[in-house]
Amino acid sequence: MREPRGFHRIVFALLLAGMGLFAPDQAHAQTDLELAEFYFNEGSYPQARLYLETIWKKNKTNAVYKMYYGTLLALDDFVEAEKLVKTRLKRRHKNSKSTALVDLGSLYLQFDKQEQAMEAFVEALELMQPGRSAAVSLANAFIKLDELDMALATYERAQKLGTTGFDYELANLQGMRGDFVGMLDAYMSLLNTRPNYLRTVQNSMNRNLRLTTTEDNRELVRVALLRAIQAYPDKTVFPELLVWHFNQIQDFASSFVHAKSLDLRLAEQGTRLMELGHTAQANGDADTALRCYGYVAGKGPDNPYFFTARNELLQVRFNELMQAVPADLEAMASLAQEYASSLTDLGVRSETAMMVKDRAHLLAFYLKRGEEAIADLERLLAQNDLNERVAAACKLTLGDIYVFEGLIWDASLLFSQVVLDFKNEALGHEAKFRNARVSYFGGDFNWAQNQLNALKASTSKLISNDAIELSLLITDNFNLDTLTEPMEMFARADLLRMQRQFDDARATLDSLEEAHPGHPLEDESMMMSADMFLEQGRLDTAMAIYRDVVDLHFDDITGDDALFRLADLTHRTLLDPETAQGLYEQLLFDFPGSLYAVEARKRFRELRGDQLE
Repeated sequence: MREPRGFHRIVFALLLAGMGLFAPDQAHAQTDLELAEFYFNEGSYPQARLYLETIWKKNKTNAVYKMYYGTLLALDDFVEAEKLVKTRLKRRHKNSKSTALVDLGSLYLQFDKQEQAMEAFVEALELMQPGRSAAVSLANAFIKLDELDMALATYERAQKLGTTGFDYELANLQGMRGDFVGMLDAYMSLLNTRPNYLRTVQNSMNRNLRLTTTEDNRELVRVALLRAIQAYPDKTVFPELLVWHFNQIQDFASSFVHAKSLDLRLAEQGTRLMELGHTAQANGDADTALRCYGYVAGKGPDNPYFFTARNELLQVRFNELMQAVPADLEAMASLAQEYASSLTDLGVRSETAMMVKDRAHLLAFYLKRGEEAIADLERLLAQNDLNERVAAACKLTLGDIYVFEGLIWDASLLFSQVVLDFKNEALGHEAKFRNARVSYFGGDFNWAQNQLNALKASTSKLISNDAIELSLLITDNFNLDTLTEPMEMFARADLLRMQRQFDDARATLDSLEEAHPGHPLEDESMMMSADMFLEQGRLDTAMAIYRDVVDLHFDDITGDDALFRLADLTHRTLLDPETAQGLYEQLLFDFPGSLYAVEARKRFRELRGDQLE
């Protein structure tokens, strides 16, 4: 038979008592209490009751009361439970009678005696003593019973008795009750006197109001904050909260207006606007990002963010042009000139190094001025005052330009330097990937594969995905092939594509198809050809080829790539959401394990009109 929990302690206590080390009554009381606790925890309520009836007469502690009360409830003995609660109620000091009456009301609720429960609750309110602790204790007792209206009445009565300062508690309570207007009013009152609660209020609003998905609640917050700004014009916490609110719902244009006002009011020198610019840029709102950086840059060279803002202004436009397909060469030439003007104004220094880097990229890859780009970057890197990370970023761009100009091994040497300097960091991983790609371009596929395998676990998702994609290309089309020529021809075409020699790249792919008809590289060749047509602005031709890849090579590794690009172009370029929705759905059904599955599911649900968290 299993010994009760605490059995050995009971035996030990009895032995001590027998040795005269415990008084017999004390040992016996200890034994009864432990046995009662054992039976109660085991759910053996009749046995627990036998001990607790006796123990309660001598030991009226809170722990014994809770165990005895729980036992009587479990046994559905209303009469004895009521007697127990009322007996305890008589013994309570006037300061704690209110919470004891809530216990009595709770008992009545347990046995569906609603009227008697309400009488007990009302009496609890009437007996409540003045003071903050009494009100909070009673309100919490009601909240535990989900009697939220009674909890609200508790705070209202406390205020009538002269105790105030319940804004935080009231706000939480109103949120539980679903009264979001009341909750916001209470929070506005709280922040007026205790602005240090700002972060707490933000967390509560996110949790209770679901601002990113519930339009009605967004309007409630906006109205409440605008009223608070009018009511308390000297308090900056409300415009700060309004800026936070607009950021949460990604209305960065509205956020800019109030952030600029705060910047002027608090003399922040553009700190808040720089942060907003980065946030807007990261979320695809280039217009607001440009307004933020333009505002800060307009403060002049004495501002601590002047150089950064000037660079970010150009960086936003640079990123937009890099994403545009086909490339807008005229806009790129104009931007390159703006870079040159800015560098003339500011000088070539560590703070403007990124301007030199990005301008060099434009010159080499799009404007056929590679020698000038190389000279600018080599001159920049010869300076001794460059930040080491900035220098590494410039080396990566210079290495890419070396590849573009056909200086493959010069590029590899430069990439290797960055790998050594930043071995276990993202910069080092990026350099290692580019070095592996150089080996791939040069036909050294085994070495490239070894480098790519080491990169698959990179913490950078972008680098990891690029490494996986190139690794799969080599594995599927080289490692299992006894001929090296097809892969070498394909890599040569890939290099020509990077160098924007599209006609030569396409001619190389045609030669590959003629020399090796039906080779497994056929789908990759089609994808490369479609990508080049897209870069040249031949949208219809590119989409037709993507469709052919989906239809003819749905079981190859390029099938999901082609389908996603087809869906993306239909969605974002042709502005045909209905067709795009079907294509995203097809990708999710045909390629559930695709790297594009997460983004495709998100876009599909948006087009279908789902409410996203």
